[in-house]
Amino acid sequence: MKMQDIIRRALVTEKGVTKKDNERTLCFEVALDANKAQVKSAVEKLFKVKVEEVRTANFEGKLRRRGRFAGYRSDWKKAYVKLKSGEKVPDFAEI
Repeated sequence: MKMQDIIRRALVTEKGVTKKDNERTLCFEVALDANKAQVKSAVEKLFKVKVEEVRTANFEGKLRRRGRFAGYRSDWKKAYVKLKSGEKVPDFAEI
């Protein structure tokens, strides 16, 4: 799996930006089958920073309805990546 396949996108939410500013933690949507070691190496190579720890959370797709039609959203995985002290936090959330 390539680095671009592991990290799908940065999650720019109110909670994520607060964690980035206060706790030096970045939030990403990652591939469902990616593990913590793969996420750590991908972030270190893409952003050229040192990672202290990685936490992941799996989310199941919710049931959504439009009138009589029903379907499920896709399952997805979130990763919280905490940077080591002294590392510069990337400014991808400034867009």
